[in-house]
Amino acid sequence: MKRLLIGAAIVVGVIMLAGVGYIVYVMARYPDAGPTPQVTIAATPARLARGEYLAKHVAVCIDCHSTRDWTKFSGPLVRGTEGKGGFRFGEEMGLPGEVFAQDITPAALGSLSDGELLHAVACGVGKNGRALFPIMPYKSFAELSQEDIFSVLAYIRTLKPIQNDVPTGRLNFPLNIIVRMIPGPYVAHSMPDTTKSLEYGKYLVTTAACGDCHSQQKKGERIKGLEFGGGMEFRFPDGTVRSANITPDEKTGIGSWTKDLFLAKFKAYEHPDSALLSLKEVGYNTPMAWTMYAGMSERDLGMVYDYLRSLPPVKNDVERFTPINQAPQETRK
Repeated sequence: MKRLLIGAAIVVGVIMLAGVGYIVYVMARYPDAGPTPQVTIAATPARLARGEYLAKHVAVCIDCHSTRDWTKFSGPLVRGTEGKGGFRFGEEMGLPGEVFAQDITPAALGSLSDGELLHAVACGVGKNGRALFPIMPYKSFAELSQEDIFSVLAYIRTLKPIQNDVPTGRLNFPLNIIVRMIPGPYVAHSMPDTTKSLEYGKYLVTTAACGDCHSQQKKGERIKGLEFGGGMEFRFPDGTVRSANITPDEKTGIGSWTKDLFLAKFKAYEHPDSALLSLKEVGYNTPMAWTMYAGMSERDLGMVYDYLRSLPPVKNDVERFTPINQAPQETRK
């Protein structure tokens, strides 16, 4: 019996030692995103204009990295806070730890080279080789054309410097190890044909990371067969809101929507008064940055619509909002 206990202890010890060894290896080996790109980005007028459009209305970098007024519907941007960061994504939202949107104004990024900025935005490797948590959708941003990503980085350099000491955050084990293995090397892409609706529409949808919020996920991966079918949950103090089904299913998605209706849905939030829409008027809140996406051109929105209509329809009747004191419809008795 004693020998068995000793043998078992040895086996457990070997397993633990192997596990520790593997963790040490991963910590030393990753992230493996290749060398920092050696680039110098000229801030031309064309790049600054394009970068502002993408950062505010498509990739909406300014959305997460600014202060939003959550007392109003869709959390409109608080002017004067563009890029200061500080928003906390915590365990109460379903995250395994806590992540903070960082300060992306020149006050925080001024010492970084253009290559280091590119490494962070497109590869997911931040200061001091730190792997970034992909709630910042760098995998989607990596699909930007090289000219577009250069434009975004050039524009960010022009933001008003705001000194904001933002925490780096923390992730629970084992995600704090796994996240180090996600980043990969930068690959330059060319711009797709902007005259081809499906091709450029896909590019815009990817850049905006629409699928991240409008797909149910398991362990950080979109569930196959349910992509863009909505249902991802977002917790607010008054209840849970769920992303919409944006596939062309006739009954539960946007299959019955005309292009004019789709455009009108976005453009309804373009007027400055839309930032004053109270929660009482709507009845719930949403993380969807309507007031920012409303700035997309009608041409681009039309191509987004065309691409979404080309997706496989997913039948998923999403209950948009469940108050805090009420169970979801499917579980109510």
